[in-house]
Amino acid sequence: MTRVYTNLLLERRGHTALVTLDNPPAHTWTLASLNALRDLVADLNLDPDVYALVITGGGAKFFSAGADLKVFADGNKDTAFAMAAAFGEAFEALSAFRGVSIAAINGYAMGGGLECALACDIRIAEEHAQMALPEASVGLLPCAGGTQHLPWLVGEGWAKRMILCGERVDAAKALAIGLVEEVVPTGKAAATALALAAKVARQSPSSVTACKTLIQGARSHPLVASLPDERTLFLGLFDTQDQKEGVQAFLEKRPAEWKNG
Repeated sequence: MTRVYTNLLLERRGHTALVTLDNPPAHTWTLASLNALRDLVADLNLDPDVYALVITGGGAKFFSAGADLKVFADGNKDTAFAMAAAFGEAFEALSAFRGVSIAAINGYAMGGGLECALACDIRIAEEHAQMALPEASVGLLPCAGGTQHLPWLVGEGWAKRMILCGERVDAAKALAIGLVEEVVPTGKAAATALALAAKVARQSPSSVTACKTLIQGARSHPLVASLPDERTLFLGLFDTQDQKEGVQAFLEKRPAEWKNG
């Protein structure tokens, strides 16, 4: 029996999991859908045949508008804590996904919607997309990684413009400041992301996981600590089937058949 994830549609495209946010009209996050995303990523991590994850919004207008502010209207701190914890668990799980995650930003990505994209490895935006972290304008702050991931990508200056000044950026500006890696015509983000994800399938899944660990570790680990880790993980790959298969396939001039182990 196929597992159902609240407000998330899951499809398999080869070695890629395509996740479509499905809480119309604006695909706002709820406690249930955040927990569902956390569980979905955990399930994908256990599936050795999944190498990449693409996440996008249903329809043509919204990737995700973030949290529904009605949830916070009564000022209940217990509700706020539960939502903040769920946002953190969901997007930290997405960030730690062992494969490659790609956000196909097909429209407005606001607040927790943009934070979802920030938790991904790569972001592709359609030319009409708009992105913002407007939480301070309603007396809140980005609590799902926005204050941490955004400056890592765009630098402190632009992070402060977006978070402290409430500045919204369009796709072209997002590309210029490094918030997204590619801008594509309207309606093309998911297809472009899936094509990029297909390239991931040519890479050794074991190598991708090790490399991603090192790259993301650079955010918090000093260089002198991470350089020895490179060599440790490099040697660890010699315990995998993929290392043997990759080298043999190259020498035999044929595509590798990965085992993800």
